[in-house]
Amino acid sequence: MPSPPETRLTIPLRWRDMDMLGHLNQAVYHELLEEARGALLLDLAGRGTQQVHHTYVLARVELDYRHEVRKDHGTVDVTVRVGRVGTKSITLEHEVLLPDGTVAAAGSTVLVGWDMQARGARTLSDEERAVLTGT
Repeated sequence: MPSPPETRLTIPLRWRDMDMLGHLNQAVYHELLEEARGALLLDLAGRGTQQVHHTYVLARVELDYRHEVRKDHGTVDVTVRVGRVGTKSITLEHEVLLPDGTVAAAGSTVLVGWDMQARGARTLSDEERAVLTGT
């Protein structure tokens, strides 16, 4: 069985990312996840015979904060992998890692296939599902 598609980004931390306690603001975690999701989807868009370029909307975010992230950590690695591919949705699994590999946060997001014309959920195509599952 093939491993699910995955992307890993190293992202530098900025002063503006920190809160008054000196650690990464909770809202910034969501920006990091968004950046990693976008990188994964761009990577997947180039696979397949028809250049899979489908539109998705964010339906759910679940995130557990496990360890503080401080500016002096310098960077974090953000991983995102395809967890589950449903009929109309995709569940992605995320981790935010400190430079030493400590998991600072972990969770998942659900993306729903979006039909721009009908303004509603759409069924994922067979090719799209194959690309998302790595088969």
